[in-house]
Amino acid sequence: MAAIPSQAKSKQLRACLLCSIIQHPMDFRKNGCPNCEEIMQMKGSPDRITVCTTTYYDGIIAVIDPESSWVARWQRTSKYVRGMYAVRVKGRVPEDVEAELESRGIKYRPRDQTDQD
Repeated sequence: MAAIPSQAKSKQLRACLLCSIIQHPMDFRKNGCPNCEEIMQMKGSPDRITVCTTTYYDGIIAVIDPESSWVARWQRTSKYVRGMYAVRVKGRVPEDVEAELESRGIKYRPRDQTDQD
């Protein structure tokens, strides 16, 4: 379970480019991404955190019960841990992450809402 960041208005908070969870950079460094660490590999790596997260995001959704939340389904976060998520994230995952997703048969969908269903 991801912790809800205490300073929610802080510009230091970053959103994961793959799942859009919002955390403090220290949380990404200490624990990695609670949803996609296996692919993003941010734990202990400030450089990976810089390229796999962003401070450019719009809106914040607090997801308490991801599986029963219609908002989490709408945001494609219903299979993720509870926490704070960005509504829209600006940026794309690094090419190595896109290649890894492709090799696993997963279609990468940017979280900037340009790829509407």
